[in-house]
Amino acid sequence: MDTKEIRSTISNLEKAVDDTTILKLLNILNDGVKPSEKLLRETKVGVAVNKYRTHDSVEIATLVKKMIKKWREAVQAEKNTKKKVTPSASSTSNISPSSSASGTEPAKASQPSINNAPARTGPRNPKTDGVNTHIYDNETRNASISALYTSLAVERDDSPGVILKIATEIEQEVFKSQYMQVNDTYRNKLRSFTMNLRNKKNPELRERILSKQISAADFIKMTPNEMAPEALKKEIEKLHKQNLFDAQGATEKRAVTDRFTCGKCKHKKVSYYQMQTRSADEPLTTFCTCENCGNRWKFS
Repeated sequence: MDTKEIRSTISNLEKAVDDTTILKLLNILNDGVKPSEKLLRETKVGVAVNKYRTHDSVEIATLVKKMIKKWREAVQAEKNTKKKVTPSASSTSNISPSSSASGTEPAKASQPSINNAPARTGPRNPKTDGVNTHIYDNETRNASISALYTSLAVERDDSPGVILKIATEIEQEVFKSQYMQVNDTYRNKLRSFTMNLRNKKNPELRERILSKQISAADFIKMTPNEMAPEALKKEIEKLHKQNLFDAQGATEKRAVTDRFTCGKCKHKKVSYYQMQTRSADEPLTTFCTCENCGNRWKFS
């Protein structure tokens, strides 16, 4: 599939409402997408598919997890191939200041180091990944980076280097926002960020940050509502609409008619009222309530 076909399929996927169509479109992407880092960044197909990782359908959720894992492995293999062709710059970064003959000035904070990670048998964290988070002289800052790393690594297959880099950037932005001080506000912010990031029901947030759709500077400005999982956002929106419906119904005089049929229990005893909810030239919105089962609906 080319970029245009992928974007078209994503558009259809976002409009799909039934599980059969969603599964069909996901299988099309699974079979047709030949993943590369450039393609995934251009189409954002990984982000679109990852939204269904926590879908109610077990079949859909399982397929999505397999797709995301397969694409990550393909991109990582692509990166590894490039590293073999292009000499790595990491060999020069491992030279200690004391042994350097270049005369370059040593960094104020020690650089994060990544050791050969041992085989993991449980959740990822700096220790199991062989990552050294002792970057600064301040232990609170080091502990914050460690906590962020653990939160970002939940259910992720990204390389330790990528996760550590993002965790360090987030901590640095919070530290700068507090005028280079470790205070109570700094601690509270980091605690809030780590709690939101490690939420297993919020894979979208981790995906957007680790794929750099959200920068560290923008992330620390997000509100709890903005960081909430997509499912929770939909539930909040649904509750808001229901409350609005209830509030509107409480102030309106209802009439009972047999002209409408309840879609739930099929009874015809329905109370209703009408309101102008849009512009004056638009038709009235009719709010209905089944007197038998309490089912509510509206139409224009």
